[in-house]
Amino acid sequence: MIFQADLFTNFTFWDAIESGLYYVIVGYYFLIFAYFLLMRFRTSKKYFWLYFSILFLCLAASRVFFIIYYFYTPELSPTISDPELVGILMSQYRLATFSTWLGIASLMGVFGILIFPPITEIEGVTEKSRFKKILKNRKLRISFKILLIIIPIIIGILALVLPDSLFMDPDFVDDYPSAVDPNSLIMIFGYPAGRAVLNFMLLPLFVAIIPFLFISLALRTYGVLRRSYALNAIGFLIYFIGRILQGVFDTLEWSHVNAIAPPLLILLSLLIIVIANNYEQLR
Repeated sequence: MIFQADLFTNFTFWDAIESGLYYVIVGYYFLIFAYFLLMRFRTSKKYFWLYFSILFLCLAASRVFFIIYYFYTPELSPTISDPELVGILMSQYRLATFSTWLGIASLMGVFGILIFPPITEIEGVTEKSRFKKILKNRKLRISFKILLIIIPIIIGILALVLPDSLFMDPDFVDDYPSAVDPNSLIMIFGYPAGRAVLNFMLLPLFVAIIPFLFISLALRTYGVLRRSYALNAIGFLIYFIGRILQGVFDTLEWSHVNAIAPPLLILLSLLIIVIANNYEQLR
């Protein structure tokens, strides 16, 4: 049975701490999703809040898959064959990655709204520049917004269909030797090629611009709006730092630090983001 006491042979004390913190994070994701959808989008009908709410729903789904992938599925090793277990693990990793990129697509929807505000907000602009003309071209604005959303979705779909050899954890060679041929793995500097491209190339390209965009908006606005943009920038910066440190500490095998520091940073970032987008009621 899956709930037998002797089944959890690899689940350590630090695993329990880390998974517990991520359970809390998932709960906050759902609360933030419900808040932005029901309290902000429902009352304002602005797509900015719809994209924001979908972002946290996708992050919640991704984190659930990762929790199962890292903490629970490996405990099935005594009960099923290695090929079956590796197949389950890879399915969960693909679904988690796909959910993450759906969240990035929602984030790109937010990005598109911020850099292409409603036409009424730029009608007073008299400067004759190519960029200002683009801002006023409705078809170009819509096309660019759609393109920003479609590209992450395509990347997420590729993560679902590309070969396992691009994404498989090299530790599987030692953990499940009967299921993995080490010669079949495609690696870049000792890291799976697919994960390297997604995590170290494409992901920073899409998400790094968000904090700097909020910083730019904060510098160009005043009062409550400036504080809101500044807090959003700080919140997203802390969030991305937490995600980066999770991979760094895992590589360094600092299990005790990895179990506490990244999830606490992510929780702090979520608190700041909520305050940033409700600042006018908390000032």
